[in-house]
Amino acid sequence: MSEQKVLNKYYPSDFDPAKIPKLKLPKDRQYVVRLMAPFNMRCKTCGEYIYKGKKFNACKEMVQNEAYLGLPIFCFYIKCTRCLAEITFNTDPKYMDYTMEHGATRNFQVEKLLEEERGMQKEREEEELNNPTKVLENRTKDSKLEMEVLENLQELKELNQRQANVDFEAVLKQYKELEEEQRRKEQEDDEQEMKAMLEQAQNRRLLVDSDSDEEPAKSRPNPTAQTKPTGILQEDPQPQTKKSRTESWRWSVGKLSTKAQLAGLVALRKQKLDPALDNRMETRGTTANTGSLPAAATSSLGLLGAYSDSEVSASD
Repeated sequence: MSEQKVLNKYYPSDFDPAKIPKLKLPKDRQYVVRLMAPFNMRCKTCGEYIYKGKKFNACKEMVQNEAYLGLPIFCFYIKCTRCLAEITFNTDPKYMDYTMEHGATRNFQVEKLLEEERGMQKEREEEELNNPTKVLENRTKDSKLEMEVLENLQELKELNQRQANVDFEAVLKQYKELEEEQRRKEQEDDEQEMKAMLEQAQNRRLLVDSDSDEEPAKSRPNPTAQTKPTGILQEDPQPQTKKSRTESWRWSVGKLSTKAQLAGLVALRKQKLDPALDNRMETRGTTANTGSLPAAATSSLGLLGAYSDSEVSASD
């Protein structure tokens, strides 16, 4: 079985706590405590970041001659984890927070500053509601602060002028002169553009007038002459020579036949004809010669007649 730890102690019957001697300890003595970092901070010596919640063995002491509504203010001493530099921060019972004192800088402190400003404004408004003299005092303080700020700005300007030796009036004059020159150039450019536009318009008008004068002098086509709709097809785009015309005719129609060619195409049979048929051929030849037909046509007609007579004799 596990051992039981005894929590109660035995006090004898003749025990008197007043007889116990009290130790005289200094008020500013330090205690070693275990705590966690209350906010994110950065060491000033080495730049190490210390995040919120990191544990430290710190020394705790009470700040002398400082309190808020009877509540004591405590100071804590810790060491940087990298360079072992001392970092101190205090408690702030007014805003229920901690304030950075030495050795590091607090990160993400914007919210705290806003809360402090809001608290200051609320306190000021409450005081001004019940005390009209406080309103005058606050106004006089604000005016004094404004005057001091303006004086400081003027002093800084004077120091900068002494060091820089810059004549602001000359700079302003140069700037004004540059502006005037730019305006003049712009006006001149606009005038030149207007002149160019007017010249172009006048030239166009002159060209239009000259064209209108020349149009009646030119030969106009006769409107009374009616052209055929198929005239475009009949017109030759280019003049053709005699050779090209004859060649095209030969390709399309063919060459005119002569007597020799017809004789070569037709093969005659050698037959003995009757004397009566010879007489008829002679009479037909004489009639053909008296007519206006050409020699080739007459020869072809004679051949056709011979064929017809031979056919008649065969049928007989």
